[in-house]
Amino acid sequence: MKILLLKPSSLGDVVQALPVLRLLKRWRADAEIWWWIEKDYAPLLEGDADLTGIYRFDRQGWRTPRGWGAWWDTIQQMRARRFDWVIDLQSLARSGLFAWLANGNLLVGLEDHREGAPGFYDLRVPRPHPQAHAVEWYLAVLQRLKVPVTLPFNWLPPRFAAHRSIEQRWHPEGKRWVALAPGARWPNKRWPLEHFTTLARQLMAAHPTLHLVVLGAAADAPLGRVIADAAPGRCLNLAGQTTLPETVEWLRLASVVVTNDTGPMHMAAALRTPVVALFGPTEPARTGPYGQLQNTLQLALPCVPCMKDYCVRQPALECLTALTPSAVLAKVLSLLPTARPPSDSRWQLSWPSAPQ
Repeated sequence: MKILLLKPSSLGDVVQALPVLRLLKRWRADAEIWWWIEKDYAPLLEGDADLTGIYRFDRQGWRTPRGWGAWWDTIQQMRARRFDWVIDLQSLARSGLFAWLANGNLLVGLEDHREGAPGFYDLRVPRPHPQAHAVEWYLAVLQRLKVPVTLPFNWLPPRFAAHRSIEQRWHPEGKRWVALAPGARWPNKRWPLEHFTTLARQLMAAHPTLHLVVLGAAADAPLGRVIADAAPGRCLNLAGQTTLPETVEWLRLASVVVTNDTGPMHMAAALRTPVVALFGPTEPARTGPYGQLQNTLQLALPCVPCMKDYCVRQPALECLTALTPSAVLAKVLSLLPTARPPSDSRWQLSWPSAPQ
């Protein structure tokens, strides 16, 4: 059997879709599975034992005639492989068109009408219920295809080369780490930088042997520098300095991860590393840290969740500014005694209930 999965972005969404790959491969070990993904996120999947191959998508190239040749070459390669199933987990106009042009025997996608993508599909899978988590929606696709969703799997298997690289570059062993992820795609999903710096000082005072590591994209490096200055000698600012596999392994090493609603949050949740997730305008029930929704901090304001990428209220961004470092510190301290997850921790999902 040949299967094509389409989930090009964003990073957190790709992570949340990985159980589909894992369970398909556990169900049919002989399956040849390919993934269509934005090129910037491809390193997360490169060398994955469950994948036969990757199609890289250049988001910028899509917008210019110069990139259309590469786009058409990819379509031709997809068609030549004669996929049995094409599964679109992005379900937007672009991915729906790609999925249809791939010309598989069965085209399956989410019944999401934001851009009309379901018009391309042979089989449309609705959200199980309005507040269903994104992971549950993806698992519902497997249920419709009669693929078991109760098989054990390792969501993010260890990447030993990345772990060795971390050991050689930063020597983290023998120390206890709290990872901080201060970035986010939407500015109004970012807990204030001054709150992160206050939290860093409070953690250093509460635990004299604790160390911090700041993780994120290159754009988050200035945030990391400010946080590192608040904890001199005990905070590594690695924003923009790690590969995606190295980021995964840092999150596996961490005792606790304090994070905005962003990609590292979903990675940490997949690894079962304890997460303190800071939410403002978005809905944790649908996109929070899967399996750890009880570790989400969100204020009960009338506007929450607004689901907007900008704030129109006064005082601005109250949903995050009013979430105090002391409240976050208390949550972190409650999780620190928790045993760190084993590197080979496995998931055993049960349907229809999901771990919370």
